[in-house]
Amino acid sequence: MSATAPLNPRYELVLRPHKGWQPVDFREIFAGRELFRFLVWRDIKIRYKQTMFGGLWAIFQPLLGMLIFTLFFNRLAGIKSDGPPYPLFSYTGLVLWNFFANSVAMSSNSLVGNQVLVSKVYFPRIFIPLAAIGALILDLFIGLLLLLAIMIYYRWPLGWNAIEMPIYALGTLLAASGLGLFLSALNVRFRDVKYAVPFFLQMGMFVSPVIYPVRYVSPRFQWILGLNPMTGMIVGFRHAMLGGSADWPLVGISSAASVFLFITGLLIFRRMERRFADII
Repeated sequence: MSATAPLNPRYELVLRPHKGWQPVDFREIFAGRELFRFLVWRDIKIRYKQTMFGGLWAIFQPLLGMLIFTLFFNRLAGIKSDGPPYPLFSYTGLVLWNFFANSVAMSSNSLVGNQVLVSKVYFPRIFIPLAAIGALILDLFIGLLLLLAIMIYYRWPLGWNAIEMPIYALGTLLAASGLGLFLSALNVRFRDVKYAVPFFLQMGMFVSPVIYPVRYVSPRFQWILGLNPMTGMIVGFRHAMLGGSADWPLVGISSAASVFLFITGLLIFRRMERRFADII
């Protein structure tokens, strides 16, 4: 079976059943960019609809985490930072980790949450999980503004390293997108994914240097920690915003892991995409 649907006078979309691994149709994605923007804006409105504090939740979540970690891990457990005040150190890790964790959680349930849309209308299915992540970029931006406010409070200077910050934000976005694409596709077939994701995300924070510096881990095991893409992204992000040294081999390993995770998640999503409408 095949069908054609004109998108503009010079482009028509042909739908045919396919099997096996499929390349990404960038032409189709570009043609549907307006739909993608609409889905992002829809998810932003849904996220804050009928909430008392709206976008302030993007501030409360990492701020409350910073206060709790400072009390229990810094004051009681004696964990120290690599130089900056511990509240600033922990918040810098939390703002990036929360974006990653929320992105994976929201995108992994996005296809199931839009099952009527998936089963009734054709459009690039990749838009749904990526739109869920795109809506959270606003939270990341708000979190960065609060980070700058905390730096001003502690009189911590912002150096030229800050120009590197978008690199680590992009690496986090790639890692979250790859994992979100894979889990969203898997969740269509196995609904218990939605129960496993929150648990593994909670555990993942403790194998990422959010509340402790990497130096607390033995040097011979740090490369294993680097296989977690968020390890290098958090280390690099702290270096960009707070200065100090960075473990560049660790950042390099995590950067490669982020790219690998994105490509793998994208390919798996494309392979499983053809059966979404049948089993969702």
